[in-house]
Parts: sequence; C-alpha cells; structure tokens
Amino acid sequence: MIEPQLIDLCPTKEGEAAEIIRVHGQAGTPLNIAGGNTRSGFGNTVTAEHRLRSTALSGIVAYNPGEMVLTARAGTPLAEIEAALAKSGQTMAFEPMDHRPLMGTSGEPTIGGVFAANVSGPRRLISGAARDSLLGVRFVNGRGEAIKAGGRVMKNVTGLDLVKLMAGSHGTLGLITEVTFRVPPRPKSEATIVISGLNDAEAANAMAAAMALPVEVSGAAHLPMTVAWTFLGNRLPEGEATVLRIEGLPASVATRAEKLAAALAAFGPVARLGEDDSATLWREIRDVKPYADGGLRPVWRVSVAPSVGHQLVAALRLETGVDAFYDWQGGLVWMRMEADAEAALLRRFMAALGGGHATLMRAPDAMRAAISAFEPQVDAVAVLSARVKERFDPAGIFNPGKMGGW
Repeated sequence: MIEPQLIDLCPTKEGEAAEIIRVHGQAGTPLNIAGGNTRSGFGNTVTAEHRLRSTALSGIVAYNPGEMVLTARAGTPLAEIEAALAKSGQTMAFEPMDHRPLMGTSGEPTIGGVFAANVSGPRRLISGAARDSLLGVRFVNGRGEAIKAGGRVMKNVTGLDLVKLMAGSHGTLGLITEVTFRVPPRPKSEATIVISGLNDAEAANAMAAAMALPVEVSGAAHLPMTVAWTFLGNRLPEGEATVLRIEGLPASVATRAEKLAAALAAFGPVARLGEDDSATLWREIRDVKPYADGGLRPVWRVSVAPSVGHQLVAALRLETGVDAFYDWQGGLVWMRMEADAEAALLRRFMAALGGGHATLMRAPDAMRAAISAFEPQVDAVAVLSARVKERFDPAGIFNPGKMGGW
C-alpha cells in the first residue's frame, strides 16, 4: 500500500514524547501515532505530516514470573516479550496476530501496538481479548500530560476503566508509553481435532456442540474448501476442515481430545493433528494465511454472533464475489472480496442478522479514502465518543484517519 511520506519522531523518553505532543497540540498540528508501523495501511488515509513512534521507548521494566505480571515500555518488540515469556514457560493468553503478512508491511510489532489495537487471536473465545489481560497503562494525552492508570495486580482497580478505554483506541486518545499485563502459564501440550467435509452451516453446529462439551476447547475454526488447502502446506484432510484445539498437560490433552473426537464423529470423518502441526495450523489461522497473498483485494474482519456468521457469508455470496473463513466458533469472519469492498451491502446484511462490527483491514488507497474503515457508531455512542475524544485530545491532533476505531 502507498502511504504518505511522514517524518518520523522517535523520542527516547516519555518526557520527550510529552513535549512533542504539547507543541503539536498548541499548534493544532496532526500527529500519526505508531509503534512498529506493521499495521500501516489500516484505517482511512492519514492526513498528518509527522509520525510519533514509540519504538525508542523500549525495554522490559519489571517481570517476576511468580507474579505472572509483566511491565514493558510500549516500543518493546513483541519478539522480545515472547522470548522472555518462553524462558519462564508463560505466554500472552490473547494470542496476538502478526499483521505483516496480511498487510504487506515490514518492521517489528511492538507490545504497545498490540494493546493500542486490541489485537486478539484464536484463544480469545475462552481467554478474552488483549484488553482483558491489560492491568495498567501509562500514556501521554493531547495536552502533553503523562497519565498512569491501573496497577500490577487485578484487585487494584483504580483507573481500570481508563485502562480498558486505551486498549483498542488505535492511538486516537494518546500515545501509550508503558503497559502492564497478565502472563499466564503456557500450555504444555496441544492437539487439534479435524472434522472433514462439513458445509458452513454444519460446521457452525459442530463447533457449538464442541464448545458445549466439558473438554475446554481453546480454538474453534472452520476452513471452507476454498481456503483449507492453504493451511499446513495442503496437508489437512481433503475438503472442508472444521478444527478444534485442546490445550493443557499432555495426559489431559490426550484424554480430552479422545472424548472430543468420539463426540463429534457423528458430524463427519474425524482426524487428529499432533502438537507441531496443531501449533502451526493455529498460527496460520491467527495470521490469516489464505489472504496474506501480497495483493490488495479488500479484506474485512467481521465480528458477529457465532450462530449467524455463515448466514452472513451465504447472503453475500448471492450478491457478490466473496471468500471467507471462520474463527472464534464462527463469530469472527475473515472475508476477502473479489473487487469492490461492498461496505454498504455488508453492513446492511449484518444489521438484518442482529448487528456486529465490520472493519476494513486492507484495500486499495482509493477505496480506503471513500469507505469508513470502522463500523459506524450509533448516534448516542458517537456523541459519547466525541466527548471522550475532546477530553483526551482537545486539539484533535491524534491519528486523523482512524476516528471511530475505538
């Protein structure tokens, strides 16, 4: 994607960032807020000349594995966080995706960017979103004031709502400079049950049945035939694949996977993936591998009730060219359009099925300029959002082009 050439500002201290923001706020000069810039091209066209980046605000501030809490500066590379957690057998429960393959970007994802965009992967259906792991945050508002909210333990709820508000705000409320979040134990083993040959509606029923069983499914996705061949180097069983993940201690995983396979045999042929293939498959689902094709065909991330995701796709297929696959038990639908983004059609069908959220993740520049990338807010929410934005960013300098993303 062609992005405007911005001048990067990379402060090394929170105070430096605050001064940059204060000066821009007084002048009313827009700032593009970014971390590793791996989601460049997401949202609508940026109109700023300067990009304020957190990448030089880097490093793990505090980490005691016994507390299962980690504090890091916002620009800390995600890879550095993951390496530290791996040494202690811990992880980020929300399983953040890597946007680079889908968006065609480079750079290094940062921990601040993960929380600013509320990036959550397949395990979200049982572990919650990124914001549900966030305990505390430091950020600089539009007045150049450094603010701290939350703390290192969940029972310290001071400012907890402010913490939640910053997660998913996409840099429209402030520059996050530090985050504190929970890091639970990493599952010691995993396995995936694969049911073959189900259509989208049958897969929705199978996933609902699996989630109702006392086997603690931690991932539930459906891969139609059009995309199933792209996963695991085309080594999944032939045809459509409905995949269900079990995690935990090895003996427990073996027992629960066996129970799950037996319970779902009535839906279709059942196979089992071992630990390595299971880990690879869910990483590819997380990172939307089928649409990480280097192209610019419009890609939507659509969140709806799990029971209606397949209905939404079926309705769209009658009207336009669309490819899709499902995560979160069918509640997260990744869609790639053949040509036009079809925003009005998509949102009309969503409303008819009870509502949801559709976010345009990728599209040619002309489409991004003409279409709201985020779900339009109802009037009451829009008024409240405008008030919050005015309170945090009175001069309106933060991330023009991403309004509505929080």
